[in-house]
Amino acid sequence: MAEAARNADAVPRALWADAGWRAVAAAFVFNGFLFGIWASRVPAFKARFDLEPGTLGLLLLALAGGAITSFPLAGYLSERRGTQRLTLSCAMGYGPALLLLSIAPTPALLGAALFVFGAFHGAMDVAMNGWAARVERRLGRSTMSIFHALFSLGAGLGAASGFGAVRIGWEPEAHFTTLVLLGALACLPLILRGMSTEPPVAASGEQAPPLALPSGGLILVGLIAFAASMGEGAMADWSAVFLTTALAATEAQAALGYAVFSLAMVLTRLSGGLLVQRFGPVAVTRASGAAAVLGLATAILSGSLGVALTGFALVGVGYAVVMPLVFSRAANDPAMRPGPAIASVATLGYGGMLLGPAIVGFIAQVTSLALAFGALAALACLPILLGGRMAPPDPRRP
Repeated sequence: MAEAARNADAVPRALWADAGWRAVAAAFVFNGFLFGIWASRVPAFKARFDLEPGTLGLLLLALAGGAITSFPLAGYLSERRGTQRLTLSCAMGYGPALLLLSIAPTPALLGAALFVFGAFHGAMDVAMNGWAARVERRLGRSTMSIFHALFSLGAGLGAASGFGAVRIGWEPEAHFTTLVLLGALACLPLILRGMSTEPPVAASGEQAPPLALPSGGLILVGLIAFAASMGEGAMADWSAVFLTTALAATEAQAALGYAVFSLAMVLTRLSGGLLVQRFGPVAVTRASGAAAVLGLATAILSGSLGVALTGFALVGVGYAVVMPLVFSRAANDPAMRPGPAIASVATLGYGGMLLGPAIVGFIAQVTSLALAFGALAALACLPILLGGRMAPPDPRRP
């Protein structure tokens, strides 16, 4: 009892006062920041290599392939090296990987660089989420939604930097180099100082399957995850391109698309817990799908930059809390243990986020980018139709 009391006293009242929490927060910000920088300059690479939508989609598929390939390896290394050390290692390689994109001289080498960039992005994502879960358990407080909000904040700041870089005439080389150095100086020391707060992970005899997929009723929950995450991934890589092609926006104006989307996600994620407590997961899931559909329709039908950005903000509201709700529902699934259940919906979720940009590119190549965004709107109807599956399972039912 005395030991428990001492541990409770050791937990800080303010989250920011805990070094481990600060470290994970910095990791989420840094991960989103670098990804947002890349997303903001996709039009520059499209113009530099005169890429058709289908070719750009294929290159983005290389990014997805790198991330998916890294997932099982990152899970293995998390057990062997610890989530803290792996997070720091990935963060230190993530910045140079972004710089590789800016100096790629050909589309083929850009694809290779995107594979490496995606691998560091995906591995760091797995590691920092594992570290976040451990910090959350140690503190005894639900903070995962805040961490994900900080990822969106970082992505929004990275995307906004693209607007400034274009306005002052920076090519991606100068833009990426400057922002990587600034981000590393701000975040890496916090990650390093927080590593000592979590003990190393002891290797366990039980190995998680390399590819976990949902089964039974959880399949429909996984489809909700796939629909939301596919739209989120597509917005990262295609929002700027949509604004330049559909509305003839300048490259600087187009960079605002993902920034507005990310800001809306941040604000919604920070208030998501209160919304779920007030209205319940089913109503919030259905309302989220409706907001995403309305936002995509607004962007597609808009005739001005301001209206399109309003639509992107609505899309950010719609996608913000779906994945946290999916993870919560999976953890309480009566047919699967929490670990495999969460892993299964995460597989579909990450798959949708990473494959979404490539699929949008292929649809745009065959039809148009507007119709590709229309397909995202159709997918966003799934949370509305399947929202009832997000209800907490009845423990009295067999």
